Amino acid sequence: MTDTILRRVRPEQFREVILLIVTVGLLGFFASQIPNYFDPRSVNRLTTGLAIPLVVAVGQVLVVITRNIDLSVSSIVGLSAYMVGTLLTRTDGLSPLAALAVAMSIGLVLGAINGLIVAYGGVPAVIATLGTLALYRVVLVEFSGARTVTTADLPDWLNDVPSATVVAAGGYDLRLMVGIALVVVILGQLTLRYLPFGRRLYAIGSNPEAARIAGLPAKRDVFTAFVICGTLSGLAGFMFLVRFGNITVTAAQGLELQVVAAVVVGGVNIFGGSGSMIGALLGVLLIETLQQSLLRWAGVSEFVKDAILGLLILIAVTADTIILSRLREMWVRVRRRDKAQAQERAQVVATGEGEMVHGA
Repeated sequence: MTDTILRRVRPEQFREVILLIVTVGLLGFFASQIPNYFDPRSVNRLTTGLAIPLVVAVGQVLVVITRNIDLSVSSIVGLSAYMVGTLLTRTDGLSPLAALAVAMSIGLVLGAINGLIVAYGGVPAVIATLGTLALYRVVLVEFSGARTVTTADLPDWLNDVPSATVVAAGGYDLRLMVGIALVVVILGQLTLRYLPFGRRLYAIGSNPEAARIAGLPAKRDVFTAFVICGTLSGLAGFMFLVRFGNITVTAAQGLELQVVAAVVVGGVNIFGGSGSMIGALLGVLLIETLQQSLLRWAGVSEFVKDAILGLLILIAVTADTIILSRLREMWVRVRRRDKAQAQERAQVVATGEGEMVHGA
């Protein structure tokens, strides 16, 4: 029975299945504890809350798969949101697409700085991005001059975007920002599964030295992963501005912990080489469900929520180290045994055909 399951399901998919079951269980539990838990307003609030961390998580997956991490994403989101918001308050007639392009360009530049330091400078990613996390936030503080971007100063079209819907039925809405986030997830998953770039990221994360010896452009691909992560953080910055309107120097602070927790809990191995965008989506869904539901159910503080995120990270890394590593070993043994049996059968068939020809 176990061998049959291992033939059909990769070890990494076990985490996704378990995560889905846990999330459904949590939703059922909170629905029994919180009145009107699945009413349209609550569901729309939950799905809207997914959009920003989900977009950032897609970029983070690309980086983590290569055995790196980007801790500066929250500062990139905050800086791009504030700079675009300031630009919109000072420039009349700036179109939505132009504002979006500016935000993503800011993220691209900041992500490229991270990529240059890590990929070509050889600085460990956790050190480099911890430094740029603080550096980009200082740039935001100096640029802002302690001023706040307020909703009243922003153009009218920006205030209309949060309520824009793609599909609406029975009071339940699929908001535009959620739709954009889901498109980003789909594109990210297709990249990992079908494009050579995505397959190279897995190879680099699985064994960086072997990837280098094989001639893969490891430095360039790691740099590109950081650039994409920064660009998506810029997109999330624009979405942050659209959703909240009032932007201060603390915008998106702490988002990096939520994103890293979602990625790791979603089955992306912190040691590189495995993971998927679907897992990251489930991780974001689980964490957003916990955060919003615990706030309504028990009124937990921000400190408790951060403690829960830290606990989830510890549990996920422990599961990767102990449980999933054993599942991977079992999966490899089953695959090797099946391959050996297939070779034996092929040899028997070839021997039988040879005897028939000889007898004839």
